Amino acid sequence: MTTKAAQFQTDSDRKAFDLEHRRKIRFNIGKYNAAVQTGLGWYQDHELARERASYLKAKAINNLDQYLLEWEKNFTKRGGKVIWAQNAEEALSEIGKIMQRKHARTVVKAKSMTTEEIHLNKYLGKNGIDSVETDLGEFIVQLNGERPYHIVTPAMHLSKKDIADIFVKHLKIEPTDDAQKLVLTARHLLRSKYTTAEVGVTGGNFLLADIGGIAVTENEGNARLSATFPKTHIAIVGIEKVIPSVHDLDLFWPLLSTSGTGQQVTVYNTIYTGPRQPLEKDGPDEMYVVLLDNGRTNLLAQPDKREALHCIRCGACLNVCPVYKNIGGHTYEATYSGPIGSVITPHLSGLQENKHLSFASSLCGACSSVCPVKINIHNILLKNRQQSVEAGYSDKEEQRAITLWLHGMKHRWLWDMAPTSGKNWVLSRLLGETGWNKRREGLQIAPKSFKQLWKARK
Repeated sequence: MTTKAAQFQTDSDRKAFDLEHRRKIRFNIGKYNAAVQTGLGWYQDHELARERASYLKAKAINNLDQYLLEWEKNFTKRGGKVIWAQNAEEALSEIGKIMQRKHARTVVKAKSMTTEEIHLNKYLGKNGIDSVETDLGEFIVQLNGERPYHIVTPAMHLSKKDIADIFVKHLKIEPTDDAQKLVLTARHLLRSKYTTAEVGVTGGNFLLADIGGIAVTENEGNARLSATFPKTHIAIVGIEKVIPSVHDLDLFWPLLSTSGTGQQVTVYNTIYTGPRQPLEKDGPDEMYVVLLDNGRTNLLAQPDKREALHCIRCGACLNVCPVYKNIGGHTYEATYSGPIGSVITPHLSGLQENKHLSFASSLCGACSSVCPVKINIHNILLKNRQQSVEAGYSDKEEQRAITLWLHGMKHRWLWDMAPTSGKNWVLSRLLGETGWNKRREGLQIAPKSFKQLWKARK
């Protein structure tokens, strides 16, 4: 067992029996699930919308090279600059060069999972640059020194009291249980950051091939401010985010918002097509887009798992997953948690070190049933497991156990010859390795086998 796998089991065990943690996450997820059910009622035919979205994403991913080049051509026409980054190191190196040229000391950053993926804040901090998260949830977890807990709602694991305590500790405010005062505190602090930052960083929900645009969806308006006030705007976007046309947004924007938060559409939806043009009054002087691979082509090269790249990061699969609802987001120790994270992380960050995530699933299929682009998530998890076994990454103890079981099934007479006490010893050893006996009564083999009982009956 790898160090990461062992830590995952330890953390899972601790979180699953932390009743206060489970209360918070189930309360917060319950609110979202109720809103999503209401939102789905606005669809005349939600299943048809999912089918169409699945088709369009498959079309884009199966022709990814063509659509990315089309997007680049249209984006650069309006003065935008494109950086192709094969991995996190290349992305950070190029971003660092931009920061040096701009003499950047402060960066305002909108919510972006790709920046979490490449650990941008850590990199900027090492280079003496203050990177400020402007999304409220991201701002809270940054203050507390944590990673985002959830793809959509970074501070889902925190109660109002927890957030108030964080503000009291780090911002030195008076204790309060008034949510509005907490929000106003963050707003007041962040406003000056927008106007003084040299660089603004965002992600991108969709790359629009036909117009060379980047679509960003949000609920707070902080991404607009981060992209507008600073003179330089950097968007870091995964290459899989491309869709054929701007006209496809009438399908994807509502699907994303409804599946994620239950809204008909998010509050702010913006399309960026490059830097400020000559007759435009606002916007950045320069706009860069970092197109991030970072392992995505590993998935693209595997036709049986490629559809994982269809994901639009709505977070719906996390909210219905029985495993996620018990162990929480931080336990995964990965940028992307929950079912979709368990699918893609082994391919983005290494199968051998992260294969345990694909085993952390009941394969109930709830994730697949709610996915707005119909990714067969639980089936890909099963394929990940198969791939890890074929690659020889199974634990040696597990391999020996399976070999012993297989030999016994092929030579049943060996099991019949073994005494019950011997069988119980083997069983207790196997279950002890998996942790089954930790909180359960040990299993015991019946004194007589079914074969013996059947023979006596006849």
